Amino acid sequence: APALLMSKNHLPLLAFIHSSVPSSMSHSHLMLSLSRCPCAAVHLMFVAHNDGVLQKLLGEGSEVFDYDLIVIGGGSGGLACSKEAAALGKKVMVLDYVVPTPKGTNWGLGGTCVNVGCIPKKLMHQTALLGTAMEDARKFGWEFMTHNWETMRTAVNNYIGSLNWGYRVSLRDKNVNYVNAYAEFVEPHKIKATNKRGKEMFYTAAKFVLATGERPRYLGIPGDKEYCITSDDLFSLPYCPGKTLVIGASYVALECGGFLVGLGLDVTVMVRSILLRGFDQDMANRAGDCMETHGVKFLRKFVPTKIEQLEAGTPGRLKVTAKSTESDEIIEGEYNTVLIAVGRDAYTGKIGLDKAGVEVNAKNGKIPVNDEEQTNVPHIYAIGDILEGKWELTPVAVQAGKLLARRLFAGATLKCDYVNVPTTVFTPMEYGSCGYPEEKAVEIYGQENLEIYHSLFWPLEFTVPGRDNNRCYAKIICNNLDNERVIGFHYLGPNAGEVTQGFGAAMKCGITKDQLDNTIGIHPTCAEIFTTMEVTKSSG
Repeated sequence: APALLMSKNHLPLLAFIHSSVPSSMSHSHLMLSLSRCPCAAVHLMFVAHNDGVLQKLLGEGSEVFDYDLIVIGGGSGGLACSKEAAALGKKVMVLDYVVPTPKGTNWGLGGTCVNVGCIPKKLMHQTALLGTAMEDARKFGWEFMTHNWETMRTAVNNYIGSLNWGYRVSLRDKNVNYVNAYAEFVEPHKIKATNKRGKEMFYTAAKFVLATGERPRYLGIPGDKEYCITSDDLFSLPYCPGKTLVIGASYVALECGGFLVGLGLDVTVMVRSILLRGFDQDMANRAGDCMETHGVKFLRKFVPTKIEQLEAGTPGRLKVTAKSTESDEIIEGEYNTVLIAVGRDAYTGKIGLDKAGVEVNAKNGKIPVNDEEQTNVPHIYAIGDILEGKWELTPVAVQAGKLLARRLFAGATLKCDYVNVPTTVFTPMEYGSCGYPEEKAVEIYGQENLEIYHSLFWPLEFTVPGRDNNRCYAKIICNNLDNERVIGFHYLGPNAGEVTQGFGAAMKCGITKDQLDNTIGIHPTCAEIFTTMEVTKSSG
């Protein structure tokens, strides 16, 4: 009682106490009496509690929760948010559980990126690049051996295992309680956690962060779940997939098809409509053309209708029936492996969001949030791939998670900036971008208000082996109404991620074409092309 009376919130309580004692008693007399008679002070506190005064003084109601924050999802965003909140002195729990794929594939802590996304994808892409480099190296006098799938798979998965362990240790060091259990809301402030043995536990929290990520979408045709794999299965596949059909034209489809052909496999990509929906289509088609020169076959304007097993094995043989999207033509083909990569769905449908009152887009499972990642339920937030209309990128989820924790528990105000986010598609010829695709820029600003500079180029390292001559391409989109400020950056060439990262920072600073022209390039590099661009699309 004395502690609360001395706190910054004591005035309303004193007003209540004064109303409970004779009006003739002075403030100093009252304080002296309370200090000499603790029983009286405690009695008045109980009266205050019963009248609701203490609840108002102590903030959000009188309910005591198990945790200040429960994060549902142990991916990059959820881990970043939970560790930041714990570092700010809050009691935090992370619940993470991977539902096995139809093929039974499972993985550890760290989410999609670490286990079945960015990390294994980039390592296997690097494997393919080394294969291309070895072919180039023959022209420089080197001779090499063939590729072994099992050696690569073991090395990649051993590294992923070390990351899984590192995340667990990091959570423990930050005093975050990690529970490997499936979380499901039963009330707005209460969740049920079910572990792999079926044991149920219940936990409450003042606030929740949803970070459940996405899982691959299936086709809904006969044989898809029985006989096909997705990217969730590919990176730990215990055997070489052999002749492979990739269904889809997403970045996952093109990246997987690209590195598989780079390992020397026979790869066909079945495309329903366009490549890399949402990306600059000029760049997407150029990336696709480069894939074809590297050996990927494209089957365009077809969709599969049935998958049948001809022979079991590792790999076995599958028969795929497909129909044209433009006619009644039906085709059939045989493959060892069929990889489905037609998009991903937010994993929000089975975590009891209806019981918590959280609004969800019924079509795609995405969650609408405000500019502070807050859902329609004030104490429930969401970050990462499940957000409607936001980037599905690991660094975005990490940034959003950290900043959210600081706003919730440290009084910070900085919000995640979803504008001018740089990214890279790791196709055989990598494609990096930042800002608007050309189509979107034209839609927003009008063709007449844009100047688009572009150039083909030939990296020096490609000249001796004599490959990909003038297939690399650079393009910037400038806003004439704003001093030719760069609003779109696009690069197709080697090391696209490394090149794009720096230009992404420059775009955050508002770089203009004039500033690019006045920047001295590093020679001989690919990135220097952006300091010497003169040809415009409007010039023809």
